[in-house]
Amino acid sequence: MELAPGVHVAITDRNGGVGAPPYGSRNLGGMVGDDPEVVRANRAGLVAELGVRAVVFMRQVHSADVAYVSEPFGDDPPPLDGVFTTEPRLALASLGADCPAVLVADPVARMVGAAHSGRPGTEAGIATALVTAMAGKGAEPGRMVALIGPGACGRCYEVPADMREKVAAKVPAAWSTTSWGTPALDLRAGIEAQLKAAGVSDVRHDARCTIESQELYSHRREQPTGRFAGLIWLA
Repeated sequence: MELAPGVHVAITDRNGGVGAPPYGSRNLGGMVGDDPEVVRANRAGLVAELGVRAVVFMRQVHSADVAYVSEPFGDDPPPLDGVFTTEPRLALASLGADCPAVLVADPVARMVGAAHSGRPGTEAGIATALVTAMAGKGAEPGRMVALIGPGACGRCYEVPADMREKVAAKVPAAWSTTSWGTPALDLRAGIEAQLKAAGVSDVRHDARCTIESQELYSHRREQPTGRFAGLIWLA
């Protein structure tokens, strides 16, 4: 899908790869317990399917750390949760199984970025950190367009009341209540508020809830499970 002129995004699902249950066939994760050969084959197949020269995967640790990249990290990526680039046909991946991907582009500056924004990362402000890092390299938030990928929705993402209080103290828009009336977090609303506060007015959504959408991986719905990816790249 074209997010902006010359900017492409994709959201994978659990189908179309080489794996087996309970991981579906397209696990991209590389988590503890995953079959490394299956993950390697699925990642290689993704490069071919997207028609890119490579995909950058992070070692996601729920931080607010961001780095500029011009090549993949290799087999031992550093711990961080945001990457950005000006390199064409270098896809940036955010893996998730309930945590939304944040995909950002300035099509004029020819710069794209990806972040992994789970609960701790949203609380720490990874989306804001990504926009700030891109702006530091010449992008302008007012020109940016963002896509927030699938994640556990505010109707389903139940948390303890004290956790909701803690997160909402930093990200008020994340306060939510489940459909059955218990404390919850709406990470999508929180991330959108952070992006808009950083100057990104064009914020779009793949609003699927991972807990409700069987075609996506969800750590909350089933364990063990794999990881799907939100990806962004320059044509």
